[in-house]
Amino acid sequence: MEKSSGSQGCPRCHSDHNGLNFQMIKWEPSQEKFDHSKTGWSLTGKHAELSCNRCHAPDKIAAGDKALIKMKDLNRSFLGLREQCVSCHADVHGGRLGHSCEQCHNTTDWKQVPNFDHSRTRYPLTGAHERVTCEKCHAPSQPGGAMRWTGLVFDRCEACHADPHHGSFASPCASCHNTASWKSVQTSVVASRFDHSKTKYPLLGKHITVACEQCHKSGDFRKPLAFQKCSDCHADAHNGQFMHRPDKGECSSCHTVQGWKPSSFGLKEHLATGYPLEGRHAAVKCEGCHIPKGKETRYKIAFAKCTDCHADGHQGQFALAPLGNRCDECHTLRGWKPSTFTVARHQTSRFPLVSSHVAVACDECHKSQGPAVKGTSSAQYVFKEMTCTACHEDPHKGQFRELMARTRADGRPAGCEVCHSVKSWKDLSLFNHDATKFPLIGSHRAVACIDCHRPPNLQTPLATAEFNQAPMTCEGCHNDVHGGQFTPAGAAAPECASCHNSSKWKPSTFNHDTRTSFPLKGLHKDVACARCHSDKRMVNGEQVLFYKPTPTKCEACHGPNPPKERKPA
Repeated sequence: MEKSSGSQGCPRCHSDHNGLNFQMIKWEPSQEKFDHSKTGWSLTGKHAELSCNRCHAPDKIAAGDKALIKMKDLNRSFLGLREQCVSCHADVHGGRLGHSCEQCHNTTDWKQVPNFDHSRTRYPLTGAHERVTCEKCHAPSQPGGAMRWTGLVFDRCEACHADPHHGSFASPCASCHNTASWKSVQTSVVASRFDHSKTKYPLLGKHITVACEQCHKSGDFRKPLAFQKCSDCHADAHNGQFMHRPDKGECSSCHTVQGWKPSSFGLKEHLATGYPLEGRHAAVKCEGCHIPKGKETRYKIAFAKCTDCHADGHQGQFALAPLGNRCDECHTLRGWKPSTFTVARHQTSRFPLVSSHVAVACDECHKSQGPAVKGTSSAQYVFKEMTCTACHEDPHKGQFRELMARTRADGRPAGCEVCHSVKSWKDLSLFNHDATKFPLIGSHRAVACIDCHRPPNLQTPLATAEFNQAPMTCEGCHNDVHGGQFTPAGAAAPECASCHNSSKWKPSTFNHDTRTSFPLKGLHKDVACARCHSDKRMVNGEQVLFYKPTPTKCEACHGPNPPKERKPA
């Protein structure tokens, strides 16, 4: 309470002579909302939540002060309390830390010690120690006892922590560990303090970077570890596939401590297997054959046939005898292309290559038949028919189907070679026109085919002509140069053969003595036809020499004074 001088202090709160029922204490505004700071001791934190009688109780008044209080009922007195914490609270520290609780605690929460700075003690907290609760280290020495805040041993880690290494090392823990984390051990630090090379198992390669606890799982470094075989520490990544070997699948046969990959099993080592790597196989990565990736990789695989690894590149065309999908019949390990199936080999097939066929590229005949599965070809190599039209389009639209179906001596269809040869399509020397209904004789032999076998619709290729529709009469190919003057009555065309033959158009074979009424005698035999036959007329825009009528009287040609007939000498 505020100190007063004489009797002037009390009346500020108390007044006198107001009757027996008068309340002597003046609470402003009420007892529950009284401003305690006016007493000189402000209520803060948890204290502000307490009722008055929790503190103003007889048991909180010191014995020496009780005698000074005149009020008989101490339950009604607000006097006699002191400001020290221990006047109300028990000293859980047993007086070992003094009585100034506020040095560590505040009135908000007893369990939190925001005012305590551990760095001012002889053992500053660092690293993981900062996150440890107080009672973890300052635990009672016996159940139910007081927390030990002083007198703790902290010069050695073992004073608080058990030795996980069971005395394996004489050096203090801080030689390898720090307070940041027990597991955060720097390998370089360990290496500088512990020389593993002096043990029976020097650390080499990747083993140098392995954390100690990866091998020494129990932390007891005195406990012996097996290390004669890799499998003493490592699981068999190949699931026992190499256990049949003399070394029982020892990892060091293919791997080193420098790293699991790449494997030291190379081409030289592969030579000792049942399948030496040769040609293009030597450049194939291991995982190209040994699949799938991961723990299920198969290293013992079938290799007797190419198709054990490779897809059938020809989609079953050579699966039957005699080849039986033996790729090496046509290919080598040096590469799929070029094939070893040469022209000489082709001669043993059902279709020997001769003449122009020898120069044709393979894919010109063996064409793709559509989309192919990856790693295969859709080219056709096996043909049901060996006819020309199996590869070539018939430009004659089946006109010679019957001729082409005739068989040769070897039993194969004659095909296009009825007329053509494999040397050149234009070589028609094999065709015998004399075997047709129109044998070629005389000048007809020198006439080009297209001059008689004309393509329809003004087309130019001879191949499109309708050969069996060619005319076999003179007028079918030749124009009547005589303008119809020799066409017999009722006939459609003249009989050219009566005056001409197929050897040549001139001279005419016309017999003037037997065919006309004016036989040529004497000097008339030597006179050119045009000297007598000179009547020319226009027929269809063409000038045509007419032979009839021709005068037969002498004066018609020689005038009124014809020369006298000479008599033979």
